[in-house]
Amino acid sequence: MTTLHLRVGFMPLVDCALVVLARDEGFAEAEGLDLELVREVSWSNLRDKLNVRLLDAAHMLGPAAIAATLGIGGVRAPMAIPMALNLDGAAITVSLRRFEELARLADGDLADTAVSARALAALVARRKASGLPPLTFAAVFGFSMHTYLLCEWLAKGGLRLGEDVRFEVVPPPQTVEALTSGRVDGFCAGAPWNAAAVAAGVGAMVLASADLRRDCPDKVLAWRADDAERRASAVARLNAAILKASDWACRPENAPRFARHLSAPDRLALPAELLEPILRCELRQGAGRPPRLIERFIRFDRAALRPEPAHADWILAGMERAGQATPTAEMVAQARAVFRPALFPGDGG
Repeated sequence: MTTLHLRVGFMPLVDCALVVLARDEGFAEAEGLDLELVREVSWSNLRDKLNVRLLDAAHMLGPAAIAATLGIGGVRAPMAIPMALNLDGAAITVSLRRFEELARLADGDLADTAVSARALAALVARRKASGLPPLTFAAVFGFSMHTYLLCEWLAKGGLRLGEDVRFEVVPPPQTVEALTSGRVDGFCAGAPWNAAAVAAGVGAMVLASADLRRDCPDKVLAWRADDAERRASAVARLNAAILKASDWACRPENAPRFARHLSAPDRLALPAELLEPILRCELRQGAGRPPRLIERFIRFDRAALRPEPAHADWILAGMERAGQATPTAEMVAQARAVFRPALFPGDGG
């Protein structure tokens, strides 16, 4: 078998795990791949480098791949998703000061999404009446599940992101600093950055993504659409390596080694002690509260990796709610076609 060299880009998040494990546990090598992992600083960098073939494939936000394919947001770069990389795994975190204010205004348990949203609406109204500037919330990219989950949460309190609450884009590794400096009052991001904010003593987790929507589409393995078609062998080999990584990741006894892989300086560059509880679905909440156990907080199992065309429907609905697009029947068909179940092992691939 001829060895293929592939450059795969990723962002430092727990959900880059399967491409990291494919390389570091030798699954890619066993499939005849020389896998080079390239850590990036922003989702736009990742998208653009994939588009100009500085990368062969990328750990990418599902909505970003859809937006690029449709040409929304100024960049048209048709993409294909032969495999997802996870479901769920995000959370909404606010500064300790804002959490204390929400706790005082809450009529019930803040863990209830409607209760926390109404408390946020009360805080927004109080600030407006006092002449204070609006709150600012961040997501890691405009076209992301994180933006759409923020919109869903705010809607439960009658609020609109970008109108009642200011919106900023902050790449995942910069979220803790943005919260610390007061640039943002809260953010929605994937693990481990919520836990990192709690560990730094600057944030408190309000909700996990699973509280708002279970099995939410998140990161995917993206290829340029034309490359996915002409490089079928490379796609199949990388898919096979990632499925082996999925099986390995889902064995609880591997969690300590799993965390050490992710903690490496050229991966997440965070302590394994911070990462391992997340892999066991144990989340630090902050504000003096005990850790919270959320069953299947982040999914790496094989069933979670199948590229589902139906996920495009939720993504387009999120784009519409966020004011990013007004989907047409043609857009729905194009978005659904980005997900390629025929390339997924066991589905004809």
